[in-house]
Amino acid sequence: MSVSALFSIRSDHYAQFRPVYPADLFEWLADHCSATQCAVDIAAGTGQASHPLSKWFEQVVACDASLDQLRGSASWKAVQRIAADAEKLPLRDGVADLVVVAQALHWFATPDFFREARRVLAPNGLFSAWCYSLLRIAPEFDALIDHLHGDILRGYWPSGRSSVDSGYRDIHPPFQTIRVPEFVIETQWNLHQLMGYLHTWSAVKRWQRTHGKDPLDQLGSELSKRWGNPDHQRSVRWPLHFIAGYPGR
Repeated sequence: MSVSALFSIRSDHYAQFRPVYPADLFEWLADHCSATQCAVDIAAGTGQASHPLSKWFEQVVACDASLDQLRGSASWKAVQRIAADAEKLPLRDGVADLVVVAQALHWFATPDFFREARRVLAPNGLFSAWCYSLLRIAPEFDALIDHLHGDILRGYWPSGRSSVDSGYRDIHPPFQTIRVPEFVIETQWNLHQLMGYLHTWSAVKRWQRTHGKDPLDQLGSELSKRWGNPDHQRSVRWPLHFIAGYPGR
């Protein structure tokens, strides 16, 4: 199954349960750009990065191979949407002061993509890609999530997931990287929100299509026992991992 097909299923569900990136990340990105006229979000999905970028940049362009994903957000008023593959962007040379790839670089971290990103970036333009892997709540919940990820769903993750699990340490871009501060996604979730998020995992969807049942049924029962009141909110965290630099320098 293609990458775009993986994320064309229930884009509204994906948008609802995916975590929100920290606001200070986008401020940092804008502060490290020499200009803030145009930002391009590649593999933008439902706009988790596109929308907050519009606060800091005059123009934001969201590119994604999946039309369903680009339609899966409540409002795109401040963002221009383009259906396009990451390696073939219908954008003019040097148009972007910033190119970002949020939780997607592992699908297309190829020489062709990096050449395309450099082409659309201004000479001093900033490139930044980031990912997050397993959420952390507390040891009694983390153990169940680790079991789901590494045992139940083993063999059902698409190629590229290992890059996320390694924090992108296996991706070597053709430019000198810069250090990015330690940003963390943090939120408060109840049990319904946690289960909704786990159901957005691509490996969960694959397992379900193969076996004709929900891999979270049994795990959900145990999570529920440990969670207690399902409306009770708990702190959930995802550390972010970055590849960033100025390809044109």
